[in-house]
Amino acid sequence: MRRGRPPTWHGPARRRERAVAGILVIGGGIGGLTLALCLHRQGIPCTVLEAAAEIRPLGVGVNILPHAAAELARLGLAEELQRLGVAPAEARFFNRFGQHVHAEPLGRAAGYDHPQLSLHRADLHGALLAAVRERLGEGAVRLDHRVARVEQDEQGVTVVFTPGRGGAMPPPLRGSVAIGADGIHSALRRQLYPAEGEPKYTGYNMWRGVTRWPPFLGGAAMTRAGWLKTGKMVLYPIRDHADGTQLLNWVFEVETETHRSRRDWNRPGEVEDILPWVRDWAFDWLDVPAMLRASEVVLEFPMVDQDPLPRWTFGRVTLLGDAAHPMVPRGSNGAGQSILDARCLADLLARHGEDAEAALRAYEAVRLPATTQVVLTNRTNPPDAILREVFLRTSDRPFGRIEEVMSREEMLAITGGYKRVAGYDLATLQAHRG
Repeated sequence: MRRGRPPTWHGPARRRERAVAGILVIGGGIGGLTLALCLHRQGIPCTVLEAAAEIRPLGVGVNILPHAAAELARLGLAEELQRLGVAPAEARFFNRFGQHVHAEPLGRAAGYDHPQLSLHRADLHGALLAAVRERLGEGAVRLDHRVARVEQDEQGVTVVFTPGRGGAMPPPLRGSVAIGADGIHSALRRQLYPAEGEPKYTGYNMWRGVTRWPPFLGGAAMTRAGWLKTGKMVLYPIRDHADGTQLLNWVFEVETETHRSRRDWNRPGEVEDILPWVRDWAFDWLDVPAMLRASEVVLEFPMVDQDPLPRWTFGRVTLLGDAAHPMVPRGSNGAGQSILDARCLADLLARHGEDAEAALRAYEAVRLPATTQVVLTNRTNPPDAILREVFLRTSDRPFGRIEEVMSREEMLAITGGYKRVAGYDLATLQAHRG
C-alpha cells in the first residue's frame, strides 16, 4: 500500500477558484451532515459538497445505538427522530428452529439515558438534511459536486470537481480544511491510497429489505435468528403505521464462497435467492417465508470491508465515517461510528482554533484506534456470536434447555464485550456524561 502523499497533492491556486469560508465537507450522507451540524453548533462555517444531483430516498433500515443517539439529541434532533422511528426495548436471539436462546434489554429499558433508535435510512438522512438547510442555509449543501481531487498548501485546500450531470464543470472551491465523508466509494480515500486494492470479501453475502407487517414479539424487539452456515436473519421495526402495522427491516446473511454483487448499498436483490435457505422458518412468532414474499424492497450486498488504514490525516485533509473505516454491517455500528467521528472532529477543530492540522491529528489519534477495534471485531465477534456458539455446541440441532447449552453469563459476556469495544457499555457512558 502506498502511504505517501499522491503526486497531485499540492497544486497552484487556480484563477477560477471561488472563495469559501471554513470547512469543506465532501459527502452529504449521515456522517457529512452530522459533521455540518456539529461544526455549526461550534460556530465553525462549513459547506457540504454532495456528488448526487438530487437527493432521493434510498436504503432500508439503520440503527443508532445509545451513544450515537446522545450526540443526535445534543444537536436537538431527539424528538423528531423518535417520532420517525422505533425505539427497540429488547434484543431477542433464536436458533434456526425458532427456539428462544437469549433476551436482554436495549436502550432506555437497559438503563441508558438515551434510546436505541431504529429508522429508515431515508428518514434519518432527511431529518439531518432538513436541519442542515434550516440552520446553515439552503446553500450549505451543494448538489452535483463530484470531487476529482483535493489540493492543499500552507493556507488551505482546493477541491477540484469533475463535470456535473448536465456537463458543466463546477469551479474549484477553496477552504481551510477538507473532510472526506464520501462513503465506501470515497474519492478522497482513493487519492490518499491509490494502491489500496479491492475490498476484502468475508465469505458471506447479505440481502436486506423492508416489509409492511403486523408487530411481533411485542413490536419493539431487535430479533436475530439462525447462524451464518445455514443462514442468519436480523429483524427490527423501523416505522409505526397508523393502521397498526409496522415497516419491518430484515437482513439475511449466509456463508458463500463467491459473491456476484458489487459493493453498492442500493443494488436490487431477489427474494427467490433467499427462500431456499428459510423455507422451514415458519415459527410461532413469525412466518419468515411469507414475510419475505411480501417485501417492498430487496437489496443485495457482499459482506466486504477494508483493512484499517495506518492514517487518515494528511495535513489539512482527513477522512470520516465509511470513507475512513468501512466495516461489515454487523452490530448496528456503521452510522453510529460516523456520528461519533463528527462530534469528535468538530470539538477538536473548535478547541485547536486556527491550528487545523493539529486538530485533525488529534481527531485521528482518538478515532482511528477506536474504529479499528470495531472493524476487526465486526469480522469475528459481533453481538450475535451468541448464535454461533449455540450452533456449534448443538451441532445445529434443536436443544432441550438452553441452560444446558450455554449459560446466560456467557451470553452477556459476548454482548457486553461488544458494547465495550463499540464504546457504548453502560458503565463507560455513565462515567463520561456530558
